[in-house]
Amino acid sequence: MPRPSPATLAVSAGRPARNQGSPVNPPVVFSSTYTSIEDPTGSLLYTRYDTETWQPLERALAALEQAELPGLVFSSGMAVIDAALRLAEPGAVIVAPRHAYLSTLTAAHEQARREGGTVREVDIADTEAVIAALRPAGEAPAGMLWIESPTNPMLEVADISRLAAAARAVGALTVVDNTFATPLLQQPLHLGADVVVHSVTKQLAGHSDVLLGAALTSSTELHERLLARRRTGGAIPGPMETWLALRGLRTLALRAERSEQNARELARRLEAHHLVEHVGYPGLASHPQHERAAAQMSGFGPILTLRPRGGAEAAAEVTRRVRLWLPATSLGGVESSLERRRRLSAEAASVPEDLLRLSVGIEDLEDLWRDLEAALTASVPAGS
Repeated sequence: MPRPSPATLAVSAGRPARNQGSPVNPPVVFSSTYTSIEDPTGSLLYTRYDTETWQPLERALAALEQAELPGLVFSSGMAVIDAALRLAEPGAVIVAPRHAYLSTLTAAHEQARREGGTVREVDIADTEAVIAALRPAGEAPAGMLWIESPTNPMLEVADISRLAAAARAVGALTVVDNTFATPLLQQPLHLGADVVVHSVTKQLAGHSDVLLGAALTSSTELHERLLARRRTGGAIPGPMETWLALRGLRTLALRAERSEQNARELARRLEAHHLVEHVGYPGLASHPQHERAAAQMSGFGPILTLRPRGGAEAAAEVTRRVRLWLPATSLGGVESSLERRRRLSAEAASVPEDLLRLSVGIEDLEDLWRDLEAALTASVPAGS
């Protein structure tokens, strides 16, 4: 039988064995320890090490990302990002996007200060500049290349396969944060990445009710190192959060399809709107990396950016005026949300003050449009 599509795998992977009378869904096991008489090998021992409640989700994510080893779930997206960053040797150079999830950059810089390393921030969409940063003349080569694609919040698209090959040529690991694309739209391991990380909190779980992270790799060595970090660091998820994430994963394809349909149409309408200065969305022909995204991804996702006329004050007012859109951080839930990213002091100064990041949900398109357009009309000063 041919390999099932990602939409099918999201529903079918990680199910219990088909035995007479077996449950359709894996059970949730609430236990901190397991019976263990003498020889502990080959069995569950202690829940910080492993538990049968994690395993179905880990198998499902591995199937979606085409990883040869089970995934590893962590207590949050930042827990898995921290574990992946620590794959870089102490003192190593980490090349990372200048526009990335702000806590990722914070963690990378803190690690560099602690261990005597360096973070080289780059425009991840400028392939030649990234390759140059991996081994600048007269300087140490990078030990890790960190990629977000599309980036948060600027939605830049990296050439993952070319950058991963360049990183491998200088002996650097490539880690890709695939949270925005999800494995439905992009499988970075297939494109040459060594490790993929996800904030499962976002689209994979999809209901804004859990914190969870995950790492995927086909390398036994890297898998063992990530596993050891989870065990010793203790950044493990609870059984209920893991079960909820797996349940959310079952509807990922339907949610992603509806959200992207809404996002595409909203981006199209907003780009033509007289109260809008700029719209960023990889699915628009005007996006600088539109052709790259179309070639590398099987869709463009539910996230777009909007800069209204009237500057930061108008953007802030939009967040106060909307009634259906939820003014909140995070993204990828069934509900549509938005935020002005520069309200957060740690956000990169190169992110425009008036930029709104929109996470488009599964509501009725026309309801979303009416609410957003009314907020724009009430927020943008006349003559802007």
